[in-house]
Amino acid sequence: MTLAEFNALPSAATEARLFDCCGCARWAARVSAQRPFANARELFDAADIHWKNLGREDWLEAFSHHPQIGEKADTGSVSARQWAQGEQTGASVATQDVKIRMARGNRAYFDKFGYIYIVCATGKSAEEMLALLEQRLQNKPGRELPIAVEQQRQITRLRLEKLLDGGQT
Repeated sequence: MTLAEFNALPSAATEARLFDCCGCARWAARVSAQRPFANARELFDAADIHWKNLGREDWLEAFSHHPQIGEKADTGSVSARQWAQGEQTGASVATQDVKIRMARGNRAYFDKFGYIYIVCATGKSAEEMLALLEQRLQNKPGRELPIAVEQQRQITRLRLEKLLDGGQT
């Protein structure tokens, strides 16, 4: 989709596409309401500003629309499921030992923080994601949430770029 096509969509369709990128209804509505965008950079900047100005409940909503690292997405639109699968390619080729440790770490993370482990998995091996998980499990909740929020922002940016034909429009 080009940026011109994105700008021309009805609000509900735009919000649905944005929701696929982030998983937060309030964020999708705010970014959609700011259209039209002159270029992709304006969209990306608006996305970042609105993301940073949300609160904990909105961030947790976005996190809840991701599969655990190492698991297959079974909810969301076709695009969102395909993006999640592609992003987690490194986890899909993990050894059985790494998969077991990742599953244990995912449970420990959720038990400690109350939300799933969020990491921008694109380009990372399963071993890298596991090492980051084990490192982040050492954080206190007040330190971890901003890290998770930033990881979600990075995921959202990559998905916006995919939505807009690689972000070249």
